[in-house]
Order: sequence, then structure tokens, then C-alpha cells
Amino acid sequence: MSMIPSLSELHLSDCRLDRNMVSSLGYANFTSLTVLYLNRNDFNQEIPNWLFNLTSLAILRLSDNQFKGQISESFGQLKYLESLYLSFNSFYGPIPTSIGNLSSLRYLGLDGNPLINGTLPTNLGLLSNLEYLGVGGTSLTGNISEVPFTTLSKLKFLSIYETSLSFHVNSNWTPPFQLEYLDVESCKMGPKFPAWLKTQNSLSYLFLSSSGIVDTTPNWFWKWASSIQEIDLFDNQISGDLSQVVLNNSFLDLSSNRFSGRLPLISSNVVILNIANNSFSGQISPHVCRKTNERSKLEVLDISNNVLSGELSDCWMHWLSLTHINLGSNNLSGEIPNSMGSLVALKAVSLHNNSLYGDISSSLQNCKVLGLINLSDNKFSGIIPRWIVERTSMWIINLRSNKFMGGIPSQICLLSYLRVLDLANNSLSGTIPKCLNNINSMAVGPIEGDIDVLEIGYYYESYMESLILNIKGRDLEYKEILQYVRTIDLSSNNLLRPIPVEIFSLSGLQSLNLSHNHLTGMISVEIGGMEYLESLDLSRNNISGEIPQTMANLTFLGVLNLSYNNLSGRIPSGTQIQTFSLLSFFGNAELCGAPLSKNCPEDDEEETQQPTGVGENREFSEIAWFYIGMGSGFFVGLWGVCGCLFFNKAWRHTYYQYLDDIKDSAYVAIAIKFKWLHQKLGIHNAGMITKGDYQQVQWHGQRASVH
Repeated sequence: MSMIPSLSELHLSDCRLDRNMVSSLGYANFTSLTVLYLNRNDFNQEIPNWLFNLTSLAILRLSDNQFKGQISESFGQLKYLESLYLSFNSFYGPIPTSIGNLSSLRYLGLDGNPLINGTLPTNLGLLSNLEYLGVGGTSLTGNISEVPFTTLSKLKFLSIYETSLSFHVNSNWTPPFQLEYLDVESCKMGPKFPAWLKTQNSLSYLFLSSSGIVDTTPNWFWKWASSIQEIDLFDNQISGDLSQVVLNNSFLDLSSNRFSGRLPLISSNVVILNIANNSFSGQISPHVCRKTNERSKLEVLDISNNVLSGELSDCWMHWLSLTHINLGSNNLSGEIPNSMGSLVALKAVSLHNNSLYGDISSSLQNCKVLGLINLSDNKFSGIIPRWIVERTSMWIINLRSNKFMGGIPSQICLLSYLRVLDLANNSLSGTIPKCLNNINSMAVGPIEGDIDVLEIGYYYESYMESLILNIKGRDLEYKEILQYVRTIDLSSNNLLRPIPVEIFSLSGLQSLNLSHNHLTGMISVEIGGMEYLESLDLSRNNISGEIPQTMANLTFLGVLNLSYNNLSGRIPSGTQIQTFSLLSFFGNAELCGAPLSKNCPEDDEEETQQPTGVGENREFSEIAWFYIGMGSGFFVGLWGVCGCLFFNKAWRHTYYQYLDDIKDSAYVAIAIKFKWLHQKLGIHNAGMITKGDYQQVQWHGQRASVH
């Protein structure tokens, strides 16, 4: 390479280059190089200094690497630079002000560097040729006024998504540019709807999700927006009655706002429509049964979490392009119409949390690529149709909280891609199929499948399915990570007989709930192989035997409920199982050991044997130390007194005199008391004392009175 100084372009994208190879490029003679593509490699270092010697560069692409460090002020030396892409690296610190010196710059991409901070440099306004400005996915903060944009008349692409930047512009501001793309997701644009948007007549992509708008859509908006290809207003507080609005955008996400009225009309151009989590009301029939002159292109229809009522109309044959339908959490009633079976491209149908009833329409078996069916929280009855469990494309089956009866079809074991099986809270009976270990996605972990079941992309945006699952005792919504969830919930049914050993071979399973049934038998030691298990609920059954010691291998286990069974023996010790509360084991009369207060029989035996010797030793030790302490105390006290009397003569005489006084006083008191007793009893002869005795008493009394 050192022999080709005339080289003008070098394209090394996706070449798996590392830091050693990029260093070797520094020895090359690239004095004539104008185009350098090093994007999508693995450099994992700071930008090498030799790059700043390539003063003829016009295009430099370093995006999608692991470059780190601060963005050098030396970029200001590349005065001919027209395109600079540093996106999706690990740069940190502020945007260098020297970039404002690149007067020829047309494209500046700094997106996806979350550690870039500071404010948006005001001298970016000096880049009068700038057409593309991407600083989204950074930690930039501060307010954006009109000032930096005053001279950016050529700007067409503005991306500042997921930053802490706030737009503060005058309500009557007229930008000098005509944008084609605007992404300000998670930036503060509100609370008022940005009025300056109506000046942008070339806009094709508008993304204002989570931008803090609390306002009603202005009268001009929907007519102005009809030519925009993709619009995303998700997660604001935008209101307005859309009953008379005709939607014409290919991609439209109005979900999680305050829109109201009857369902809006949609043109045949709409491909993805998400108006979930609003306040739309009325019946769905006028919307579904409306005929158009052109064939609909609609692939996704999500109107869940509204207040729609009435029955599902039998007009679905007009929407043959549909692949995803979500009408959940409304007030819909009636049965599933047969015309839904005409949707042969259907991959996901969610009708949960309504008042639908009857059998599941057999016409749906015409939907050969169906991968998600969510009919939970309705009033469906009958048996589980065999065609559901014979769809090899099935990823998710959620029939929770209905009135299904009969057994669980054994054909369910043929569903290699099945990730979620929720049949809880029905009236199912019989046994759990022994072949569940044949479900590969649960037995061996994640395997590839048709991701279009859960997600459908459209240029810059995409639609993702979501599902509310009761895992770990809580109802949680799963969306972005739904494809990684693996759970079985057969709780609150009438299932019988022992838990099949095969179910414990599902090493990829994350949650297993078999509670509130009539299951018997023992917990197999094979449960120790369920290495990814996070939640296990076997409560309120008739399971017996001991808790296997192999459960100690379940290091991810965060929720455990074995209560109200017939389990016995010691709770496995020395494992995280003992960290669960006693509620996890309550209602098993024969269980013992921590965390329960009940001791195991072998513990009681040890207490009657080992504590005896320990108690005797302890008692002996206490007595021995008592006498040792008493003896040493007596010795110290005795010699403390005797020593003072031995060495101090005055103290010794005083002490002895004190003892004599006590003796004399005691003698007199005893003699007088003795005299009184004799007189009291009338014993005169015995009460006589001799003259010598009297004199002795008198002498002692005088001494006592003197002293």
C-alpha cells in the first residue's frame, strides 16, 4: 500500500479489521485519498492520529465500530470533509467546536454514542451546506433555539432522538429549511403542538413519540400530514376527535394518546395502523364493512385498549392483506365470524379481554401461517380445536381464563417453535401430555423461527406484538423481549395424575405453573436440569414425597410456591431454596427444616444427645469459674484488710478496740434479755445472779457506756 500514493478511494467496510490492522494502515502513503470507508469493523481503540494527516479526505465513515475516547478537535484540520460518520461507537465527551470549521460538511452523523454529552454547539450554524445532522442516542442536554438553524437552509435530515434536548422556539418561527426526515423521539417538543411543522411541505417521515405534547391536534394537521409516509405520535397526550378524519399514511402510530370519537376512516394506502390505548368508541362494523374501490394494503390493525362495542362484523374478506390483528381489551361481544378465515396471510390474532363466546371458529384453520393466537379473558367454550395445536408455525397459544373443557391435545407436542403455552383458569381435565419434552424451543433453548410472527418492519419504523403474561405472580406486559420468553401455565384446571417426568426435561423453560389442579405423585429429581427456570408454582395439588435435593441446581429460581400439598421430609439445605419465605412451603404438614419452624426428627435426636454433653460441660465450666472467682476474691479481700492492719499500728489498735466494744455491747444485751425472759416466765431461782455476776455485768455496762 505504501507504493500507491495516487489511491483516491479505499473501501474496507465489513472486513473484520481489528486495532492491529488499522495501525498498519498508518504506514501507507494515502496523500491522495479522498474516500475512506472503515465502518462496521472491530477496532476497539481511540481514533489513530494518522487519520488526521489525510487532509484530502472528503468522505470518512467510521461508524459501527468500537472506537472510544473523545472526539478529537483535530477533525477541524480536514477542511475538505463533506461527510463524517462517527455513529454507533463509544465516544464520550462534548462535540468538538472545531467541527464548525468544516465549511464543506454536508453530512454529520454522531448518532448512537450514548456518552457524548454537553450541549449542541451553536457554531454548527456555520455549516451552511449541512443537509444531514444526526445526534440522536446521545446524552446531549440543554435548550435548542432558532439560532443554530438560521443559516441551515439546506438541512433535510434532522435526528435528535433520545436526548435531553428541548425545543424552545417562537410559535411563529418559520425555519429556513425544508425537512424530509424529522426524528425527535423522547425529546421535549411540547406541551404545545409545534406550529412550525406546518411550514415543512417536503416531510416524508415524522417521529414525535414521547415528546411531551399535551395538546389537541390543530385543524391543519391531518390534511397537511396526508402526504407523509410514516408518522409516529406514540406516547403523548394528544387529543382530538378523529371521526371525520381520513388517514392516508403508510405507517401510522397514534397509540397511547387521548384520541376519541368513532374509528377514523383509512385509505387503501395504509399498511400499518396502530391506534391502541386511546378512547375510540362505537361499533367496529362501519369500519370493517366499509367498501373501497381499491384493494386495501393494510397488514397491521391494532385498535386494542379502547372502548369499542358490538359484535365482530362478518366483513373481514375486504382486508385480505392483514397479517396482524389486535382487538383486545374492548367491549366486543358475539362469536368469531367465519370471514376471519379468509385472512390466509394472518400470522397473529389477539382478541383478548372482551366478551366473546362460543366455539373458536373452525374457519381460522384456513390461516395456515398463524403463529400467535391470544383469546384470553373471554367466554369461549368447547374443546381446544386440534387445528390450533397442529399449526407447526405456532409460537404463542394463550387461551387463559375461558370455559374450555376436555383434555390437552397431545398434538401440541409437535409445535417446535412454541414459546408460550397458557391454558390457565379453564375447566380442562385429564392428564398433562408426556410428550411436552418434544417442544424444541423449550427443551433446548432459543431456536430460529419466523420473527415476522411478532414483529413487522416498515422502512424506519416497525410494529411489535405484545402480550400480558402472569409470570412470577404478577401480570406483566412483554413486548421487546417476547421472543425470548418461554413459559407454560396450566394452573387452575382439573388436571389429574402425576406430573410427567418429561416436563422436567424442558431445560429452556423459564416459568412453570401447574398450581390449583389435582396432580399427584412426586417431584422428579430431573427438575434439577431446568437450569433457566425462574418461577415454579406447584401449589394446591396433592403432590407427595420429598423435595428433591437437585432443586439446588436452579440458580435462577426467583419465585417458588410448593404450598398446600402433601410434601414431606427436610427442605433441601444449604441452597437458595431456604431463602424463600415459609409461605412457599406452608400447608405441607410433614415438611420440616428451615425456613419452617418445625424441626426434623433427626434434629430432635441430635438435640437430645449432643446438647446433654454440651450442657454438662457448660455447667461444669460455670461452677469451676464460680469457685475460682470466689477464692481469688476472698484472698484479695482478706489480704487487703490484713495487710493494712499488719503494716499500720494505729489502725491495728483501733480495729481491735472496735471489736472489743462490739463484744461488750453484745454481752450486755444478751444478759439483759436473758434476765427479762426469766422474770417473764416466773423462774426466780433460775433468774438469780450472783454478786460477782452483777458486778461483771455492771463493769461491762460501764465500759460500753464509756466507749
